[in-house]
Amino acid sequence: NHVAAPASGGAAPTASAGTGFLITEDGYLLTNAHVVEKAASVQVTLHGGQQYAAQIVQMEDLQSDLALLKIDATGLQPVTLGSSAGLRVGDQVYTIGNPLGELSFSLTAGFLSAGPRQVSAGGRTLTMLQTNAAFNQGNSGGPLFDTQGKVVGVVTAKLSGSESADSSVEGLGFALPIDELLDTVNAWLSA
Repeated sequence: NHVAAPASGGAAPTASAGTGFLITEDGYLLTNAHVVEKAASVQVTLHGGQQYAAQIVQMEDLQSDLALLKIDATGLQPVTLGSSAGLRVGDQVYTIGNPLGELSFSLTAGFLSAGPRQVSAGGRTLTMLQTNAAFNQGNSGGPLFDTQGKVVGVVTAKLSGSESADSSVEGLGFALPIDELLDTVNAWLSA
């Protein structure tokens, strides 16, 4: 799902884009908090082209960079949540996202490069899976799938280089492990 979040504040509103995924048939979606945290409004576009205004139901940006959204729809096809605990370095993983905010529903593949590790991103330290699957701006909040098509992580960050050195890096993508998020998500859905 394509998530567009027009930002508030500043002289003129600007739009940002990210990715999310349906977790229930009645319109609950997950994405990253950083995709929607400054949004005056959020619009979701599903694979079939249907567009919906979305409400931010819950958001946690310090510990998990996770947001729960809700659209007014029923009979939707949610993803199947898997487990990140069984992943091993070298396992193939996939993501579907909205790179550059223009290329909706793009699939990329890679391998799990490292299991859960502490990574500094956006001024906080998060536990994340590392992969060499191609992540680009606009992929944030999207699902990281295993070979069975089950969601094992939430795409969150990409390291692209160092400001102190004249370097550029590729293949350093990070996703929040789904097992680390399930208690929070279940509590939000029960509230």
